[in-house]
Amino acid sequence: MIFTCYSQVEKINVPKYVRLPADSVQAKSLISSLESFLQETTKPNKENAFIWKEQLTETSALLTELKGMGNGNTPDQKSSYSCFLDNIVLMDSTDYIVQFSYMGQYQGSTGIRASFKLLAKKIDDHYSFYSPFQRNTQTWKVKKTGKIDFYYRTSLNTSLINEYVKKANEFDKKLHAPEYITKIYFCDNTQEALELLGVTYKADYNGLAHESFAAFENNQSLLIFGSNPSDPELLDIHDCWHMRLRYAVPRANINRFVDEGCAYLYGGSWGYSWPYIFNKFKLYMGSGTDWLTAYAENKNFGESAEKHLYAAYVINALLAQKIEKDKGFAGVIEFLNSGKKQKDDENYFKALNKIDEINRSNFNATIEKLIVDESVK
Repeated sequence: MIFTCYSQVEKINVPKYVRLPADSVQAKSLISSLESFLQETTKPNKENAFIWKEQLTETSALLTELKGMGNGNTPDQKSSYSCFLDNIVLMDSTDYIVQFSYMGQYQGSTGIRASFKLLAKKIDDHYSFYSPFQRNTQTWKVKKTGKIDFYYRTSLNTSLINEYVKKANEFDKKLHAPEYITKIYFCDNTQEALELLGVTYKADYNGLAHESFAAFENNQSLLIFGSNPSDPELLDIHDCWHMRLRYAVPRANINRFVDEGCAYLYGGSWGYSWPYIFNKFKLYMGSGTDWLTAYAENKNFGESAEKHLYAAYVINALLAQKIEKDKGFAGVIEFLNSGKKQKDDENYFKALNKIDEINRSNFNATIEKLIVDESVK
């Protein structure tokens, strides 16, 4: 017997060798629910009617990795994958472990694109699906620090934890952020983090040792580090700023160049402090610079393409610092809310002029003065 159901585009194939539940009614319900679950991955995660909502946050992180598998998940959409049900294992009288893979052409080769593991829970007349993450981490240790919980298996770097919590609280206060719980998990590497979520393999992460994964649902933030908790660069304050901002200000409103400037100012970058970044920027840019042109060109003055540092971000850091001094942090929030970067930066200069009377005409003089003032601190 072969059942088929449909994901976003491709069918999911259930080969004859897969042992389905002996109860044909239960088997039909399981397959039908899986079909619906995959169809609804095109929706926002919380609107998927076939997610077990008690573990929505963890399942949302898993769905980020699952979305788009059926249509290739590539810009040109030329790749194509077929979905195969690999295994169904009974956990108790009605609940199951469900495993499936996407196979086909990926970057010129034929093979497995990704494999996933879900848990299926009987709810009335259908099944709801969820990540095995909580089940996989139920014996982990936890350190609770107010609104941030840290989960680990071996040990934690207490000094890093304390600094991260301190900065997160400072950022939330500045941003008037809503109250929410953050759960942070420390894994040894990318593969462990993926497997805890229910991603047994994904070609995108082939050979990558350290990646992080995140989700935010129902006033709960989940952050999973695929890197050992002893790594001194793990709890990066620059990234902490980005994370706290995105849960306080609608993502669509954020001007990324301003966001990055604030991250430099409040959290440094790549382990470098703001004073170090500023001095490196000043040395690189030299004197007599046309700052309007420098902003538009946004040159990288970092040590490499990977560890980049951008001129426009430093300029925005200086502007954010001035605005906070002149108008308070409410002015910085307005600056951050200037919207996505436009080709002519019209929204950016409109916001600057409204907040602190900075425009294209006085931009060069303003930035030059800010650089002089910062240099003598």
